[in-house]
Amino acid sequence: MTTGKSIEKPAAAELSDRLRGRVLLPGDHDFAPELDGFNQITEHAPDLLAVVAGAEDVRAAVSFAAARGMPVAVQATGHGPSTAADGGLLISTRRMRGVRVDPQARTARVEGGTQWFEVVAAAAEHGLAPLNGSSPLTGVIGYTLGGGLGLMARKYGYAADHVTALEIVTPDGRSHRATADQDTDLFWAARGGKGNFGVVTALEFGLFPVERLYGGGLFFAGEAAAEVLHAWREWTAAVPEELTSSLALLRLPDVESIPPFLRGRLIVHVRIAFLGSAEDGDKLAAPLRAAGPLVADTLADMPYTRCGEIHNDPTEPIPYSERSLMLRELDEAAVRALLELAGPGADCIDLAVELRQLGGAVGRPPRTPNAVDHRDAAFALSTLSLPDNRPPLVVDGLAAWGTGRRYLNFLASPDTADLAESGYEPATFARLAGIKARVDPDNLFRFNHNIAPRPQRA
Repeated sequence: MTTGKSIEKPAAAELSDRLRGRVLLPGDHDFAPELDGFNQITEHAPDLLAVVAGAEDVRAAVSFAAARGMPVAVQATGHGPSTAADGGLLISTRRMRGVRVDPQARTARVEGGTQWFEVVAAAAEHGLAPLNGSSPLTGVIGYTLGGGLGLMARKYGYAADHVTALEIVTPDGRSHRATADQDTDLFWAARGGKGNFGVVTALEFGLFPVERLYGGGLFFAGEAAAEVLHAWREWTAAVPEELTSSLALLRLPDVESIPPFLRGRLIVHVRIAFLGSAEDGDKLAAPLRAAGPLVADTLADMPYTRCGEIHNDPTEPIPYSERSLMLRELDEAAVRALLELAGPGADCIDLAVELRQLGGAVGRPPRTPNAVDHRDAAFALSTLSLPDNRPPLVVDGLAAWGTGRRYLNFLASPDTADLAESGYEPATFARLAGIKARVDPDNLFRFNHNIAPRPQRA
């Protein structure tokens, strides 16, 4: 196998001549800044960096790598890295931007490096909204290929459930347009199989008639964690599918970029997105507001364009590790276990320990099947922490209530690289590995939560 270490400048120049974008080598002035991603826990060190300007550039870059047996990494925003690109070719898609909305069909088409805030703004002009996640800064492609568990998930399902077409360059350098009617195996696998099957250069998906919602957060002092957690658990059993919520135990550092009331203390943050009126939202939220003394209350009617204010995710790059576990139930014993691990007085170093309620549409199979599992999970547990060698105590401590599966979009850092199989049911993973064996038999696309090629037996 050839690696970039043996590629000399003439070969790099050959690729550069085929691109509208740029080709960078280690030592070039813009090489290191171009590698920077939002989550800085990994340090990519490719031998060659292709900053692509469009789908034809992607085809040229992948063909170049395939001809030399070079492994390929892909990065847009870099929110969820696992394996660092050590050698090989890294394709940066962050300059492939563009959103086109069809208001009659209620669909959007986006280019490979588009971020959700761009789609939210474009869709809002037509009274529509996408199934974006908590942070508007994440990339559309990576988020959706991993499933896409968003703010309206209980009403509309995973983002991947509503993809109608994708354009992808496979490891042989060929372009495909995959839909429910053509390249059906590839269409099934890419929606849930993340970046294992090539570079998605464009995505088409459904939009929804949402202009406003009742959303925001309730913040409680950490001392009320037990009362709030138990109240939220009971409350989630009765709320309608139009309401998607999560609860986070926050331990944020004492730094100026964080609001003073959140700094250096344990805070319980309940996040709510309700597709209904403010009057109905207030009625639904009343039991939670009564659960304990409030530190802050930001629940209000808002335009969907302000949806990023619901979770208020970080906007500046930081290094962090993320772990997850899907829970089949959250009973009183599970709440007590969580409080012991992450509540007041616990030796917990996680910046955030979050529970997201599932059920509703995410619990039902989509109209067009895909590789997103977890339809049986009731809650998603995730933790976010600064880089540390400690084991994931909270996730491991709730294993007795888990399905045994993890949500791959909530796994980030090199120590999660080998956990891909835990994101799927055995039959799903076997089918993915079989498709991988046909599409990428040499596993060139392996700098990810890798699904190794494994031919299926007849």
